[in-house]
Amino acid sequence: MPRPLRVAIVGSGPAGIYAADALLKSDVAAEPGVSIDIFERMPAPFGLIRYGVAPDHPRIKGIITALHQVLDKPQIRLFGNVDYGIDLHLDDLRAFYDGVIFATGAMADRALPIPGIDLDGSYGAADFVSWYDGHPDVPRTWPLEAEKVAVLGVGNVALDVARILAKTADELLPTEIPPNVHEGLKANKAVEIHVFGRRGPAQAKFSPMELRELDHSPTIEVIVDPEDIDYDEGSIETRRGNKQADMVAKTLENWAIRDVGDRPHKLFLHFFESPTEILGEDGKVVGLRTERTALDGTGNVRGTGEFKDWDVTAVYRAVGYLSDKLPKLPWDIESGTVPDEGGRVVQETGEHLQSTYVTGWIRRGPVGLIGHTKGDANETVANLLDDFANGRLQTPGSPEPEAVDAFLAERGIRFTTWDGWYRLDAAEKALGEPQGRERVKIVEREDMLRESGA
Repeated sequence: MPRPLRVAIVGSGPAGIYAADALLKSDVAAEPGVSIDIFERMPAPFGLIRYGVAPDHPRIKGIITALHQVLDKPQIRLFGNVDYGIDLHLDDLRAFYDGVIFATGAMADRALPIPGIDLDGSYGAADFVSWYDGHPDVPRTWPLEAEKVAVLGVGNVALDVARILAKTADELLPTEIPPNVHEGLKANKAVEIHVFGRRGPAQAKFSPMELRELDHSPTIEVIVDPEDIDYDEGSIETRRGNKQADMVAKTLENWAIRDVGDRPHKLFLHFFESPTEILGEDGKVVGLRTERTALDGTGNVRGTGEFKDWDVTAVYRAVGYLSDKLPKLPWDIESGTVPDEGGRVVQETGEHLQSTYVTGWIRRGPVGLIGHTKGDANETVANLLDDFANGRLQTPGSPEPEAVDAFLAERGIRFTTWDGWYRLDAAEKALGEPQGRERVKIVEREDMLRESGA
């Protein structure tokens, strides 16, 4: 009787779980069957949903429910707290699996090469997100001394950072934020947040719902300068062809024409301002310099030579995430991705790296919404299954599942399981219950391991 197809997936965020789901829904899952092991370097699953989405986004957190149903399937095993490139390597995986899918995300900040970027008070948004999301591998405190703050970027991460900085700590208390984050935010002195985009309202990358949510807080006054509402031919075409861009532009227009209210925290959305320098004194941020831009007819912008200095003492850059290079895989340093064709990893020679695949951000860069990774995963899995059907996959020496457990035990690697996630989940919910909260996130890795029974 033929054994099941054995597949390893590295990364338990949406990309990895969607890949597992695609495998389970394939014809191969019926005959000869599939057996999937998911490796995750964190003790808990769900990747960016747990450690990259703002805690006051319960709708996006709800995606976990759908991911949960996939991980509940008996054909899947979870190995948490196992770090690819340290605890196990590509050659190790090849010994146990017919195919390997890398679905790692992106946790580092993309560089912004302007003078002053390294000053004290200049931060990467990804680091701040990791702090407020209770990532175990970052410091437990965050400096929140600045009363006036700049956020560079006009995507959803920039909105998240601006919103968390502008809200009060008690507004966020009903969420799952851990105690150290609540304490840190109680000390936050920010009362004025400035978000900067170098192009216009039609080019902003906000989601309409995320943008509108800014205005729902009783403490945040969202302000848009009417002079920043401007469109050229290219912008009008964008609005005609993109419903979301049109909705974002309409929301910004409505905010630009209304009277400014009296909510205590002011959040300014600036367009046509390109950051050129972070200003410093004694090694600390004391301001931001921007160049005014103007539309060029195509939806792009050019500099006008008109500069302005903004009085801020902290700057957060939200100009994109960058994935970590994966050992033993080819790498495109410019895009921060693994070169591929349809999810098949492509070597420098142009040949496919046998039995090795990518999906999600490690494949196409940190762009798009969570749902976009589903089509990506389907394509990658379809090509893996095509290689399987045509005898192009390598044959592992030890395909039996227990060989993996023996390998990890021999290496002395403490790992968490799917059952362990249920235990950790229950422990976090128990912490929240006395306060009437759904959960309180456990932060320390050792505490996570203990609660998971590892």
